[in-house]
Amino acid sequence: MRDRIRAFIEHPRFQRVIITVILVNAATLGLETFPSIVAEYGAALRVIDHAALYVFVAELLAKLYVERSRFFRDPWNVFDALIVGVALAPASGNLSVLRALRILRALRLISAVPSLRRVVSALLRAMPGMSSIVVLLALVLYVAAVMSTKLYGATAPGYFGDLQTSLFTLFQTMTGEAWPDIAREVMAVHPGAWVFFVVFILLCSFVVLNLFMAVVVSAMEEESAEERAELESHAETSTRLILDELAALRREVAELRETNGLWPDEAGSPAGR
Repeated sequence: MRDRIRAFIEHPRFQRVIITVILVNAATLGLETFPSIVAEYGAALRVIDHAALYVFVAELLAKLYVERSRFFRDPWNVFDALIVGVALAPASGNLSVLRALRILRALRLISAVPSLRRVVSALLRAMPGMSSIVVLLALVLYVAAVMSTKLYGATAPGYFGDLQTSLFTLFQTMTGEAWPDIAREVMAVHPGAWVFFVVFILLCSFVVLNLFMAVVVSAMEEESAEERAELESHAETSTRLILDELAALRREVAELRETNGLWPDEAGSPAGR
């Protein structure tokens, strides 16, 4: 029974059904943000929402039955269980905010689609390398914020009046959002301030942020290499098993033919004739 359920939930068609349910459920949760649609089709949307939740619960229970203790060793199973658990929590009274968290069910698409799982796994793999870059970026921001506060605090107090304001302004500048307006206001009093802004943007946007991209790309390449190695190992194992089975079959056929007197003799004619 357990093997049948395992084969059923691991079948590609079942996985496609789960992906379809996730997409439909995400669409219905989005439609619930339109008051006019809720007023006309609210009951149907609630039925679809509850049906999708029941499908997710049934899938998790089937996986738990099949895998038992191994279920919680897979982080993706734990991820799915947490999302469905939030959806099952009561959404009334003080916990009414949990109704808004139902959209988290759309994140189940990550665990249902292998390509998305690879991307997320690569991002998690890149976290140790990214932490060093985050420290570097924070150091650059802090040094630039202290400098800008001392240099331009009196000129543009709205942007560089104190340290926390300077940090926010420089973060905005790093993202490229309206930084020319900030620079022009400062340059009206300090014409050479463009050097500070250009050097800061070059350091943050074109160096540090590109390092982030390099670390993530490297992690994705490692993830792909490991997946290819795993597939090749699986293929080699399958090929070896097939060859072993063929050799065993040949031995059995040879033994049967020899037992029945059909094994060819040295002259090439069947023995016993």
